[in-house]
Amino acid sequence: MKLYGTPPTRATRPIWLLNELEIDCEIIPLDIPAGEHQGAAFLAINPFGKAPALVDGDLAMAESVAIMMYLAEAHGGERFLPTDPAERALMHQWNLFLVAEIEQPLWRMGLHTVIYPEAERIAADVPLARRDCLRMLAPLETHLQGREYMVGSGLTVADFNAAYTLDWADEDGACWRPSPTVAASWSACMRGPRPRPASPRPLPGCMPAKSRPAFARTSRPSSDCCPASDRCPSDKHQRTNA
Repeated sequence: MKLYGTPPTRATRPIWLLNELEIDCEIIPLDIPAGEHQGAAFLAINPFGKAPALVDGDLAMAESVAIMMYLAEAHGGERFLPTDPAERALMHQWNLFLVAEIEQPLWRMGLHTVIYPEAERIAADVPLARRDCLRMLAPLETHLQGREYMVGSGLTVADFNAAYTLDWADEDGACWRPSPTVAASWSACMRGPRPRPASPRPLPGCMPAKSRPAFARTSRPSSDCCPASDRCPSDKHQRTNA
């Protein structure tokens, strides 16, 4: 099994689950600033041209949350998946909600502040994206009142997805600060035996210090993941792709 992509991109999501499930997998960094994710070799694996991508035997797939679901279902012995059909449906609901309603406005903010060339940035979209994100964080806060987990009475794939996505929203005060309610749910993942993976080396200016526990399964150094010469003002610069 091979996973293409390293933190702090969205590859963090499946890598975190790989570590939790103790699945043996080769982690292959992509030199995103150099455009390796748009090269012919990678496009043959993932025609979307985005990280992460997973290869497992004859299967090649993309999209970080879809990869998490596959890992839990095919290799995790159903860990982190509700057994009750209604709870599993709600887990899917929250996974889709987090990607569509929370991550997308955060991504818009990143595009128009640090990722697009300056000539292509639309400054007016940044406050609109922040507004859209805050509107959708409100029902999430309400849902988590009195809950430790996103769904049911234990950790599911949705909790790992939420912890990553909410860390992004919390990053440097980019959008919002977690309430005690959200922080309590968030800490359920952070308390796990294998904390959220970070880069195999520090990425100055790219990832908050609070999110830099040890990285477990890297096959080769990702020294070009975020070169010192391209210091970015926030993690958004590297949260590229799926």
